[in-house]
Amino acid sequence: MSPINLAIVGVGKIVRDQHLPSIASNPDFKLIATASRHGTVEGIPAFTTIEAMLDAVPEIDAVSLCMPPQYRYEAAYKALQAGKHVFLEKPPGATLSEVADLEALANAKGVSLFASWHSRYAPAVEAAKAFLDATTIKSVHVIWKEDVRHWHPNQEWIWQAGGLGVFDPGINALSIVTHILPSLFLTGAVLEFPENRDSPIAADLHFKSGKGLPVHAEFDWRQTGKQSWDIVAETEAGQMVLAEGGSKLSVNGELTFTAPEAEYPSLYRRFAEIVKAGTSDVDLAPLRHVADAFMLGKRKFVDAFHD
Repeated sequence: MSPINLAIVGVGKIVRDQHLPSIASNPDFKLIATASRHGTVEGIPAFTTIEAMLDAVPEIDAVSLCMPPQYRYEAAYKALQAGKHVFLEKPPGATLSEVADLEALANAKGVSLFASWHSRYAPAVEAAKAFLDATTIKSVHVIWKEDVRHWHPNQEWIWQAGGLGVFDPGINALSIVTHILPSLFLTGAVLEFPENRDSPIAADLHFKSGKGLPVHAEFDWRQTGKQSWDIVAETEAGQMVLAEGGSKLSVNGELTFTAPEAEYPSLYRRFAEIVKAGTSDVDLAPLRHVADAFMLGKRKFVDAFHD
């Protein structure tokens, strides 16, 4: 089978760090074009708009959309209308409704839509799910705290409405939680907003399941020093810690599973699978929790934030 002719829209840091190496190592894909206001990839035809790219390179089969979520819907709509399969970076959109509209359009056009959640493919996530499925969970504590100045320097879009603020990394935790735990719903939240920003810098969230399982999540963008991306579950089989963003699993203090990180190669393998199968993969559970937090959460205003 011939490789899937792929194009990328939005050539930024995440594309250079993750997408390009993953595509280069996957024989199912061949990168044949890019569209970006500023970024280019050496040796690949470059355009400044998706419209110009789609017009000039009709042999494109699929498009990876890697621009900020506030601008993704319009590009996805154009790609789907042109009959292209679409890979959506996380979060898949700025709103639930626009992603639902894209899913309906993909179905109507007979092409695949992939709402990617890279943290679900962290190496120890499946081992954590298997452990939890085999025991009774008593409580869960999610600690997702990092330094925004280190990870998102001068990225103003994340602070704008629709950029999600601290939920940009926090949704990674939620993508794991919604995969390894029973169905949950939000019961309370406090969102901290810098007085000069449209999006929160911290969030304190409480969930429970239909059977009353309590889950507490803390997201914060003000952490310095060691970064925290951990999920701690108290269970009848002991304490489980899924640490370092899902890369290490420990039970009762003993490391039971770890492996090299390969999240984006796994995403592209999954994208190739659904393209070949003629299906879509659009799980909106993580984004629904974010929307619920904005709907239910109490707002607390804190000092202005400056990069």
